[in-house]
Amino acid sequence: MRHETKHQILNFLIAAVWLINGLFCKVLNLVPRHQEIVASISGYHDARFFTLTIGILETAMAVWIFSKILSRLNAAVQILLVLFMNTLEFILVPELLLWGKFNAFFALLFTLLIFYNEFNLNWKLFLKQ
Repeated sequence: MRHETKHQILNFLIAAVWLINGLFCKVLNLVPRHQEIVASISGYHDARFFTLTIGILETAMAVWIFSKILSRLNAAVQILLVLFMNTLEFILVPELLLWGKFNAFFALLFTLLIFYNEFNLNWKLFLKQ
């Protein structure tokens, strides 16, 4: 498979993760566990507001990925956010995570995928031009 095709597929999948977690899980509240996590970390006051805000920002991240604007900055921000959010959850509320503390492993894999997609595949495409 060509680098360009791999990059496009991975871009779509990465954006889909942000869109599903943001729009469906948080904004539409189809997975109430996400609001429980936010409530436990932030305190129960205004947990819905914070969850909704996080969901909107995650949905905006998907739009940013699709736009391909400042893609390296985008990838760096994604990696930092995923590591930060998952570290907080790992320390403060591991019992609310789908796979408990094992969630950190999946977060690490996701950040490596983002890094590979942007700084390996996209770089190779950049060098070809």
